Amino acid sequence: MPENVRTWVEIVFNVSYLLVIWGLVIAMTQRRGDVAEVNRGVANRLRWAFALLALGDTGHVGFRVVAYALGGVEANPALVGLGALSTAYTVTIFYMLMVDVWRLRFQRNLGWFGWLLLAAGIIRMIVMAFPQNEWQWIVPPYGWSLLRNAFLVLQGLGVMALFFRDAARAGDRTFTTMAWMIALSFAFYMPVILWVAQIPLLGMLMIPKTCAYIAIAVLTYRSFYPRRTDAETAAA
Repeated sequence: MPENVRTWVEIVFNVSYLLVIWGLVIAMTQRRGDVAEVNRGVANRLRWAFALLALGDTGHVGFRVVAYALGGVEANPALVGLGALSTAYTVTIFYMLMVDVWRLRFQRNLGWFGWLLLAAGIIRMIVMAFPQNEWQWIVPPYGWSLLRNAFLVLQGLGVMALFFRDAARAGDRTFTTMAWMIALSFAFYMPVILWVAQIPLLGMLMIPKTCAYIAIAVLTYRSFYPRRTDAETAAA
């Protein structure tokens, strides 16, 4: 794919993604009063999770768009790195909230595995604070990138496993679908973590990875944030 075409594909996708994810977060916020009482704990945590994701990605993909406008990402590495740092923290908290979503949805105690996933998030945030991560550069040090992403993979796949297990037991199609979307997101993300420094074109896999998160947000909106008329019809 020619470089200029790839650049415009990324720019158009990034802007579209931010409009969609923020639109969903705003719509969830507007309809939070219509959420069924039994679902409010789960719905509120999911809404906050996606608000944080949208905030971090505004820095991540938004700063990349700005960098392109200012002469390209290579000419503005500090701006791109700051955006990457912002989304690194918010996605970590996203999965910590997802652990609590699982706990509430399936009425489970955290147990040792739940606490392990929360601890992985805290350790990841500490690791990301080290200057050796060199966030000011577009391509991070390979070893440190692997280290901090190892904790994210543990978080994400751990949440996926919990969703799969308990959704299957409860016949919960919503959370089974969410688990599949998490699985897809990491299937696309793993090659980026491992080989993007050697094969930059793999960075395009971030597009389908991001689409998986959009799918979870849409599913959250449709499952927990009905229109008032829909809620009244269901109650009747």
